Amino acid sequence: MTAAPAPRTPQDAAAPEPFGARLRRAMDTRGPLCVGIDPHAALLERWGLTDDIAGLERFAGTVVEALAERVAVLKPQSAFFERFGSRGVAVLERTVRDARAAGALVLMDAKRGDIGSTLAAYAATYLGDGAPLRSDAVTLNPYLGYEALRPALDLAAATGAGVFVLALTSNPEGAEVQSAVTADGTPLGRLVLDRLRAENGDAAPMGSFGAVVGTTLGAAPPDPAALAVNGPLLAPGIGAQGATAADLPRVFGPAVGNALPSISRGVLKHGPDTGALRDAAAREVELIARHTGCGA
Repeated sequence: MTAAPAPRTPQDAAAPEPFGARLRRAMDTRGPLCVGIDPHAALLERWGLTDDIAGLERFAGTVVEALAERVAVLKPQSAFFERFGSRGVAVLERTVRDARAAGALVLMDAKRGDIGSTLAAYAATYLGDGAPLRSDAVTLNPYLGYEALRPALDLAAATGAGVFVLALTSNPEGAEVQSAVTADGTPLGRLVLDRLRAENGDAAPMGSFGAVVGTTLGAAPPDPAALAVNGPLLAPGIGAQGATAADLPRVFGPAVGNALPSISRGVLKHGPDTGALRDAAAREVELIARHTGCGA
């Protein structure tokens, strides 16, 4: 006779669902696609918008309207909002709130990295319950030392949020730092992946602590064992940076099921028409599924 499950305590009932579980469900039902919200001046111009607050509001609102109910993740790049000062940050707050309310997970692309109380303040800004910019996850820079990220890692665990830590990035300059080796001969990028593996442990269906690994690494893919971090792998580089969906299985190997391709200009260039944006995102999901076997 099977024993009855232990009754849930009030603390259990209040525990937030981990980001890794929410992301796994979103990727399985909507397809593994992250679309950036990158309102840089050239893209605003392409949309026929002015490079000011009015153009910013129209751009961000259109992307949310078109995609928040359809794609797994939306990734606003905070710098493109911050450049307009406090009014731009207000638009970013509304963008995050509206996207999450419509069902998308929001990954704040801020790439923060610092030490002590400063990193704790960054964590509270993006991952704290009730924070105006509360997102589902945030990108972090570990090159002041992985453990310097501890305040964000701990807060993410407590609030059911996630992080994506820069490991092997898509820009060619990244190798200068990420391929440098520690005293025991471990490349720094590999060290970050190893730490994330330990952070995630045996979390199911997937851990909440992810890595940024560029799809542009196809010519020299990482060791497959290094990518087995039991967490999501944000995969920029498809489109404008030269990689394609066909590179995904070559770069990620057996871990391709945890890869979350991030595409910005390849989708956003089809705006401001909401139907064209939706069609572009759907095509990307189809391409990813064709080459990886993963998708909605």
